Amino acid sequence: MRHTRTRSHIASRCRCGAQTLTDFVLDSACLSAEQTLLDQRLFMVTSRQYQDFLDLLEQPEQVNEGLQDLFSRKAPWDV
Repeated sequence: MRHTRTRSHIASRCRCGAQTLTDFVLDSACLSAEQTLLDQRLFMVTSRQYQDFLDLLEQPEQVNEGLQDLFSRKAPWDV
C-alpha cells in the first residue's frame, strides 16, 4: 500500500514538473550525491596535498577588495 502511494506521489510530482519518472529519479539522485559530497568533513589526501594545504594556511592574508565591499554593506534582511 505504501509503495503504491509513494509511486503515485512521485508520478504526480513528475507531471507537475513536466519530467519523466527517469529524469526525476536521476535529478533527485544527483542532488543527493552533491549534498553528500558537500557535507563531507573527512577528506582523504596525500601527505603532499596536506602539506600544500598547510602552506596555504600559513601564507599572510591578502586584501580582497570584493569581500571588503561585500562586508561593508548591510545584509538585505537588515535593510
